[in-house]
Amino acid sequence: MALTVRQFPCLSDNYGFLVRDAASGRVAAIDTPDAEAIQRELSAAGWTLDLILNTHWHPDHAGGNAALKAATGAEIVGPAEVARIAPLDRTIVAGDRVALGETSFEVIDAGGHTLGHIAYFDATDRIAFVGDSLFALGCGRMFEGDPVQFWGSLQRLAALPDETVVYCAHEYTAANARFALSLDDDPALVARTEAIFAARECGEPTVPTTIAAEKATNPFLRAPKLAHRLGVVGASDAEAFAAVRAAKDGFQG
Repeated sequence: MALTVRQFPCLSDNYGFLVRDAASGRVAAIDTPDAEAIQRELSAAGWTLDLILNTHWHPDHAGGNAALKAATGAEIVGPAEVARIAPLDRTIVAGDRVALGETSFEVIDAGGHTLGHIAYFDATDRIAFVGDSLFALGCGRMFEGDPVQFWGSLQRLAALPDETVVYCAHEYTAANARFALSLDDDPALVARTEAIFAARECGEPTVPTTIAAEKATNPFLRAPKLAHRLGVVGASDAEAFAAVRAAKDGFQG
């Protein structure tokens, strides 16, 4: 594998990610939820930060930009919306590519949670960093986008190779699992949720996941098949997604 990923918990439920290109030794942080935690991980690994790749503008994803820029001089790359709250050196859009040494990240439109949300996909290693667009058994809240935009983003991510390893930014999986079980008793989902609950009881992470696992069990990717359980019949795929998203927003389990 050309890319080494170092994952660590920070804040209340975020994950931070440091990635290192083996050929060049160059290092990137995927988002900056906690600058101090990132600097501790850099020190523990003996790595020097060269690049920051933001997925969207929320403070728990871009809030450490300024401190890390001051400490390391790293170049900050991300969607234009990041400039609302944090420094940004290079603005990127869907279809662009970002190089980290010999690793090339494709920029994917993942809007919906925020309008300009993006994801980063390394096709060589089959690794995707998706921020708050897609979670294990979940997806981000639809704060700025609309159902058509967000459904389209999820379909772009679902179209990645099944074996793609997906790094999402929060440990929300147990709560997502409880919601998924409220809609579906599919044996694959039941087996997966049992493993998730067991892992969390032991304090183990449920991130990363894979595209294959999400396509098989994530209620948001399966929304057109599940919407009838919410009394939604004859809806478009985006409308079915909106119904499932609204149900999750109000779920108390």
